[in-house]
Amino acid sequence: MAYVDMLKTFVRVYELGSMSAAARDLRVSAAVSSSRISDLEKSLGVRLFNRTTRSLRATAHGELFYKGAIKILDTIREVEGGIAEITAQPKGTLFISAPLALGKKLVAPLIPAFKAEYPDINVRLRLSDRKVDIAQEGLDAAFVLGPLPDSDLRVRAIHDFERVLVASPGYIEKHGIPRDGDEIISDKHKCLLLRYPGATEFYWNLVVNGEIRQYHPEGSLESDDGDVLTAWALADCGIASKTRYDVAAHLDAGNLIEVATETPQTQQPFSCLYPHKRLQDPKVKLFIDHVIKGIRAEIDRTAASTSSGKI
Repeated sequence: MAYVDMLKTFVRVYELGSMSAAARDLRVSAAVSSSRISDLEKSLGVRLFNRTTRSLRATAHGELFYKGAIKILDTIREVEGGIAEITAQPKGTLFISAPLALGKKLVAPLIPAFKAEYPDINVRLRLSDRKVDIAQEGLDAAFVLGPLPDSDLRVRAIHDFERVLVASPGYIEKHGIPRDGDEIISDKHKCLLLRYPGATEFYWNLVVNGEIRQYHPEGSLESDDGDVLTAWALADCGIASKTRYDVAAHLDAGNLIEVATETPQTQQPFSCLYPHKRLQDPKVKLFIDHVIKGIRAEIDRTAASTSSGKI
C-alpha cells in the first residue's frame, strides 16, 4: 500500500497546494508527506512540483499525473466498495462536512450510533459555515444549508428550514422593532452578519408582496460562525438571521423575538451533496441514509415540541 499512500498524498498536495496542509488532512507529519512526494518523484523519474519557500505548483508532469492518479484512486475505491458490499463488512474512512450549528445539533449526534453499527468505518467530520469545494477538499459528502449552485454533484434534499430575523427584548427596547425589511434599512438597525473568507456580497432575501427582494443590511459585527451571531443577538447587539430550528428554544423562552415579520425571509433548503461515483461505495450510501433518516426524525420531534409547531 506504500504506492497508494504516495498517490493519496500527491493528490491532496496538488488539491490543497500545500505540503503541510496535505499532511494535516491525511493525519501524517509534514516530513512524511514530503518524503512520500520525493519517493514518488524518484519512482517516476520526473519532478511533480516546483517548490519555493513561498509557493508550491504542479509541473506539467504533475498536471498530467494528477489526472491519472485520480482515476487510479477512484478505481481502488470502487473495487474496495464492491468487496465490502459482497462481504457485508464496509470499512474505510469517510470525509464529511456540515455547517457549524446544524452540524453540531443534527449531524454529529447521529455518528456514534453509525460507528457502533459499522465499527470498521472511520468518520472525519469537518464543521464550518464557509462554502466548501467537495472535489477540491476530497469530501465524500457535504451537508449544505442554502441554495445550491449548478454542478454535476448529486443532491439529496432533507428539509426546507424557515428563516427568521430575531433580536433580543433588550435590543428592541433600545432601538424599536422593525416591521419590515425597509424599516431595518431606513432606521439603520444594527445587523449581525454571517461572513466567511472569500465572501464578496452579503444580503437577506425577504418576501415583499409575494416577490423576493434582496436587502443589504449593515452592521459593525460579523463572524463566520452562526453560533456567535446567536450569542451576540442574545447580548442585545443587533438583529440576526437564523433558521427557526436553531433559535426555537430562545423564541419559546422569550429570549429572542421575531422582527420584520411583514417581510418574512425565504426558506432555506438543507441538502446533502455527494459526487456520483462516491455513492457506489456502500459506506457512503449507508452513512447518508443513516444521517438523513435521523435528521428528519429530529426535525419532526423538535417541531412538535415548539409553540409554533414549525421549524
